[in-house]
Amino acid sequence: MDIEFSLALPRDAIGIPMVRRVLGDAMRSLNVSETCIADMLLAVSEACSNAVRHGGPANRYEVSAAIGYGRCDVRVVDNGDGLPTMPPHFPPPDTENGRGLLIMRSVVDEISFGITPGRGTTVHLRKHLAWDDSADARPRELAAV
Repeated sequence: MDIEFSLALPRDAIGIPMVRRVLGDAMRSLNVSETCIADMLLAVSEACSNAVRHGGPANRYEVSAAIGYGRCDVRVVDNGDGLPTMPPHFPPPDTENGRGLLIMRSVVDEISFGITPGRGTTVHLRKHLAWDDSADARPRELAAV
């Protein structure tokens, strides 16, 4: 079974809980483990927060997800200025911000960035799914992978 969805959201933090709810409910419906869900929701929240914070001048950003075949892929796309270069792995210890990329890298299996300066950023997150052992059975289509 595959679940795919796409959301277009206002560039406002109010949409982030909606993304978390839709993605979490979709993953739970497939009997994905809560630990795996929590990791993915944390990474997606960070990516959405970056789109809200840095996605101007556009007033919207998009989130698309595909869950199936043993993995969850999420893309967060904004139409902001894009980062001219990737920031270093570790921000200076005296800064309040800048840890989002490190957090995302630590909880997903793969992360990539499509950056076009002046035209936007796409963050692609991929997590291999772990299953809830207490569930009766995971979906047949996913069990074979």
